[in-house]
Amino acid sequence: MARYTGAVCRLCRREGQKLYLKGEKCYTDKCPVSRRGYAPGQHGKNRKKMSEYGLQLREKQKVRRFYGIQENQMRTYFAMADKMPGITGENLLKILELRLDNVVYRMGFASSRAEARQLVRHGHFTVNGHKANIPSMLLKVGDLVEVKERSRSSVKFKELVENHRGNTVRWLEVNPEEYRGKIIAEPAREDIDIPVEEHLIVELYSK
Repeated sequence: MARYTGAVCRLCRREGQKLYLKGEKCYTDKCPVSRRGYAPGQHGKNRKKMSEYGLQLREKQKVRRFYGIQENQMRTYFAMADKMPGITGENLLKILELRLDNVVYRMGFASSRAEARQLVRHGHFTVNGHKANIPSMLLKVGDLVEVKERSRSSVKFKELVENHRGNTVRWLEVNPEEYRGKIIAEPAREDIDIPVEEHLIVELYSK
């Protein structure tokens, strides 16, 4: 299935909450979720109560949209999480958090995960000194992510550093002035601010 290319604000309205897919716009009064807090479409205001399957499906779709991944990727990550020791749902979120595009976003070097994905694809980052242009690359504790030397002079990255929001997660050590960040621990569930009930996803895929 091809990647969704429509209006991303419709995805937030469909889930009934902000997924922060548009960067700065999501923090303003222009956010469509704030102005029209119901599902898109002519029947959006009249949605009926969802079934158990519907609730499970919505949680899965919400996570997919948060991280910008496709269904086949989601199933692959779930299979990986299921084989890991510990709680499968938390393992799944941990894997998604360790994607390179998400790490770049968490470090504050992009205003949204979609922007982080684009910047990674365009080759603006290195991992442990090596070229890294695959957004789905999974990182590990000790990995060092840096903005390439030639990219640091661009207006885009200078603005990101000037307006850096600061480190928001404990498992990352970020130095915006040096355009770098390091993974110092695995993300714990309390560090992941995604409003999702991951056990519903586990129930869905376990059927």
